[in-house]
Amino acid sequence: MLSGARGRLASALRASGVGRRCLHATGSRPSADRSERAGQPPSAFDPALLEFLVCPLSKKPLRYEASTNELINEELGIAYPIIDGIPNMIPQAARMTHQDKKQEETEQH
Repeated sequence: MLSGARGRLASALRASGVGRRCLHATGSRPSADRSERAGQPPSAFDPALLEFLVCPLSKKPLRYEASTNELINEELGIAYPIIDGIPNMIPQAARMTHQDKKQEETEQH
């Protein structure tokens, strides 16, 4: 079972191009690859990754919110940002969503 999940995760990562971006961060990216992406917008988050990602705090599934480009944990009321198609799952980088809703309600009244 674990090997099957590992294979699906590897396929999803390859499809989203995460491997190429990781190589770029280390400086090992071929120059031809740089020129083909020049002028293109940053890649979007691949929702197929939601099958494998969970909140690092609660270990519960996350919901992708395209309008804010975040992964949302409804239970805890936190949102993890997605930067260049890569979720930043560090709890300190998350934003509180429940407080935002409470502020909106108070402003409307």
